[in-house]
Amino acid sequence: MTVSGLRLRAFPPNWGARTAFVALAVYAAYAFAQLDITAGRLAVGMGEAGRFLGRMWPPNFTRWELLLEGLLESLQIAVIASALGILLALPLGLMAARNLAPWPLALVTRGFIAFCRSLHYVIVAILFVKAIGFGALAGVAALTIASMGFIAKLFAEAIEEISMKQVEAIRATGAGLGAVLIYGVLPQVASRFVGFSLYQLDSNLRNSTLVGIVGAGGIGGTLFAAFKRFDYDFVAAILLAIIALIFVAEVISSRIRALLR
Repeated sequence: MTVSGLRLRAFPPNWGARTAFVALAVYAAYAFAQLDITAGRLAVGMGEAGRFLGRMWPPNFTRWELLLEGLLESLQIAVIASALGILLALPLGLMAARNLAPWPLALVTRGFIAFCRSLHYVIVAILFVKAIGFGALAGVAALTIASMGFIAKLFAEAIEEISMKQVEAIRATGAGLGAVLIYGVLPQVASRFVGFSLYQLDSNLRNSTLVGIVGAGGIGGTLFAAFKRFDYDFVAAILLAIIALIFVAEVISSRIRALLR
């Protein structure tokens, strides 16, 4: 292709993107060297991993009562934390939505939501274990804080995407704030709210196994104790049980989402 005697390329090279990729590759190589990640260490690690997996097989389900007790406690922690987190996130999401709340209130609420999301839930669980002691209460408190921050942010973003025509129409009738929320806001975001809530429940089922490792109840404590005893066949049984629980929860949540469409 030529224009005024000059040859132009149909797809000119993007030198900015190419430079960025080269810089990323150079930094990745530098990071590998700094972290001492070498082929030799990877080969040794793969061999050790093979021996470790060999000690985990076959899984030992003889202590199924202990396994079931830990799974039920993790399930209870996940359900309670999800319910509390969602209940607390709903008013926070409304106050953080900039199309509904005054900007000072939305700004302060968004700052609080960011604070709730700034710390990893395992770190929060450690803080609650130190504050209120070992057990499921610390796990529920930690996952409630994590759920509240995550769901409130999603709720606020969903509310900001609604059509304000319905809201203004209901306001024009002289309806109060409650009626505006129930008839103007909730119908537009209800299905998304349910989807967010189901996703958070799935996430808390996984997270409840981790907070137990730091003493916040659930199957994680049983898993950590089995690791300390080098009881790897029981570790395999616990891991398979956790995977089965997550699969069942995923199937149930998928069915619920399908019914809501």
